[in-house]
Amino acid sequence: MGRNTGKIRSFNLKRKNEYFFDYSLLLVVLFLLGFGLVMIYSASFYDASTSKSFNNDAAYFLKKQAFASMLGIIAMIVVTFIPYHFWEKFAVLGYLGSAVLIALVLTPLGIEANGARRWLNLGISVQPAEIAKLAMILFLASMICKMGKAIRTPKGFWLVAGVPLPICIMVWKITDNLSSAIIIFGIAFLMLFVASPEYKKFFVIGGGVIAFAAAVVIGLTMMDTSKLQEMGFRSARILAWLSPEDYAAGKAFQTLQSLYAIGSGGLFGKGIGQSMQKLGYLPEVQNDMIFALICEELGIFGGICVIMLFVLLIWRCMIIASNATDLFGALLVVGVLGHIAIQVILNIAVVTNTIPNTGISLPFISYGGSSVVFLLAEIGLVLSVGRGIRIKERV
Repeated sequence: MGRNTGKIRSFNLKRKNEYFFDYSLLLVVLFLLGFGLVMIYSASFYDASTSKSFNNDAAYFLKKQAFASMLGIIAMIVVTFIPYHFWEKFAVLGYLGSAVLIALVLTPLGIEANGARRWLNLGISVQPAEIAKLAMILFLASMICKMGKAIRTPKGFWLVAGVPLPICIMVWKITDNLSSAIIIFGIAFLMLFVASPEYKKFFVIGGGVIAFAAAVVIGLTMMDTSKLQEMGFRSARILAWLSPEDYAAGKAFQTLQSLYAIGSGGLFGKGIGQSMQKLGYLPEVQNDMIFALICEELGIFGGICVIMLFVLLIWRCMIIASNATDLFGALLVVGVLGHIAIQVILNIAVVTNTIPNTGISLPFISYGGSSVVFLLAEIGLVLSVGRGIRIKERV
């Protein structure tokens, strides 16, 4: 009996491999997507219904965002079930292709909206900066893996650090989109940080950037404010950030209205659809300032819940990255994680006037077709990496 029992126990300890799929990550993304559609409709129905530009259609923005979301979900499903190594062969093509698309903004294919020329008319409106973010993640993950230990050398480190610069400069100068350029470089910086075993140089670089930014701010405060009209609009935004009340009718108007929306919402908000700031006071509220609307209609409690959902999403990405079967998969997930985290932090910082105002959307929630399509494609990459993980289960 003792021997037979031992055999039975030995059999029970046998293991079998199973595929891993992160349903919690998928549910969080789908919830944010659905919540975003509700908030976009709440934010935009007044402007859309009273404007001939939108055919007086209250659901104009909702319909466009819903269509883009459907395309994004299809892209996410397709990418999820394709082994992520398949995309490695398109890394160089993606990098070069994104540069070409950014340059095409200067051609008749470029579309100008709200004073900015950042989109392409390719049958549908496409923002090349969003393609560049995904292409950069793919290219850097492939490059770092091929370099191997060479990345530990000064030459290898600075080579990888210099790769995003041409794309960042093109996005900044051609499309006049400094915020997207910062995000692209931030993604690259985070991926390099994870891949490099030496962290001292990162603290030196980070300290240098902070010191430079502080010097710029101090220099602007010492300038004669009467020369504001002669300064670039970004310098004016910094001054408006420092003293919003002094520029309430100009550069700080949107920021102040955003703060009014957050403050008037209180702890639990006025209720969905009950915002006052969206009635012509807060410009383009369905875009970059949608977090202010969330706080006004759902209160600080609602805003914190949204932040916690993003924290959960980032945490699930970290779990997948730490358990990925190879460095390439881990770096892909780190790139996506960095993209989402940087945009969330910067968007909320802008809305709360923690940093100067700049155009950064809130992932999955703000209005923007190109953004939601490529973000969902990135989530597909994360889920694909997750499917490559094998879990061992006792039988």
